[in-house]
Amino acid sequence: MLSTPIGSPAPRREFLGRLAGGTALLAAGTLAAACGPAAAPVASADDEPWLKPLSGKHRQVFDAPRVNDGFPLMFAASYMQITNETYKLQPGETSAFVVFRHFAAGLGLQDSIWKKYQLGKMLDIMDPQTKKPSERNFVWNPKPGDMMNTDASADKFVKMPGAVIGVCHFAVTVLSGMAAQQMKMKPEDALKEWEAAIIPGAFFVPSGTLAVNRAQEHGCTYCFAG
Repeated sequence: MLSTPIGSPAPRREFLGRLAGGTALLAAGTLAAACGPAAAPVASADDEPWLKPLSGKHRQVFDAPRVNDGFPLMFAASYMQITNETYKLQPGETSAFVVFRHFAAGLGLQDSIWKKYQLGKMLDIMDPQTKKPSERNFVWNPKPGDMMNTDASADKFVKMPGAVIGVCHFAVTVLSGMAAQQMKMKPEDALKEWEAAIIPGAFFVPSGTLAVNRAQEHGCTYCFAG
């Protein structure tokens, strides 16, 4: 368990330093695990499944580096709804791609990871119900009051025609490696557990920034959502 949330200055600097300096991760073996043959969730350049559903006439990518009370999902859901209503379009004619990266990567993981690894404490994310560090992903099957609009929750969003969620695999690698160190685990064991706990219907992307770039090259406009 982490004794200090990553949102505080010292751990935040450590996290950013690891993102900038891949050598720290390489030394720990976590980057090697992410890029090696075992990293099956990460698509190759020839197979980017998160791009395939983005086939609507109107397309936008929502860049979410922070949790922002679940607003990245609400921005994306309202974009699709209002665009379809305004232009009298059918579901699927508007596409939205939400990329959970950086400190928001945990929104792409199931409750088991939040509880075991104390993600709320680690990332300084409070549970809307208890006002304590969250031990659950409150945008997945949320309770009333967890989000301003629970109709845009992640479990509902992934079922909307044209909607896609991407989760930054690089951020997951960094965070799971840091958590593993605190819990006296092997980084590769924690990473495998985190990979297996991606929320149903979402995709791992090699990195969030890569996915945001590829989405724009694929015809999406850009919206900062976090």
